[in-house]
Amino acid sequence: MGMTTNTPITCPACRVIDRADGVEDGNLYKIDHYHVRSENALLRGLMRAQDRAADRITSFAGSLRFVYIHTAWFAVWIAVNVGALGVAREFDKFPFGLLTMVVSLEAIFLATFVMVTQNRQGRRADIRSDIDFETNLRSEIWSVHIGEALGIDVEHVEDVVRQAISGARSQFDHPG
Repeated sequence: MGMTTNTPITCPACRVIDRADGVEDGNLYKIDHYHVRSENALLRGLMRAQDRAADRITSFAGSLRFVYIHTAWFAVWIAVNVGALGVAREFDKFPFGLLTMVVSLEAIFLATFVMVTQNRQGRRADIRSDIDFETNLRSEIWSVHIGEALGIDVEHVEDVVRQAISGARSQFDHPG
C-alpha cells in the first residue's frame, strides 16, 4: 500500500525520509495519495437524511428550550390529572402511569439519537485523523526537501527530533 520503488532512491532528502522508520526499504509513506480533503465535505457525503434528522433532534434535546417545554408539559399534564381543570378532564390518574410510559419511550428514543450522533462524531474524528496524517506527512516531506535544498544537516535535525519526542514521551509517562 505504500510507495515502494525498485530503483534506489537518489534524492538525499527522500533517503532521510525512507530511513526515518528505521528501515531503508524505499517505502516513503503508507498511503497512495497526497491530496488534502475537507472534513466537512467528506462528512456531508456520509450523512443521510436520517443522520441529519438525528442531529437536529439531539441538538434540540440538548437545549434549554427542550427543558422549558418539558417543564411546562409536565406541569400541565400533572395539573390536568390531579383535577385542577375538573375531574372530567383527568385521563391519567396518579401515579401517572401513562406519563411514565411516554417519558420512558421518549428517553429510549433520545438515547438512540444521542448514540447515532456519537457514532457520527467518531467517524468525524477518524476522518480528521486521516486528514491530519496526510497533512503531517506532506509537511514532513516538504520540510526535509527544503532542509536538504538549504544544505541543513538533515540527519542532525532528525536526531534532535527523535530526542525531543523521546523527552516529551518520558514526561507524559512520568509526570514530575
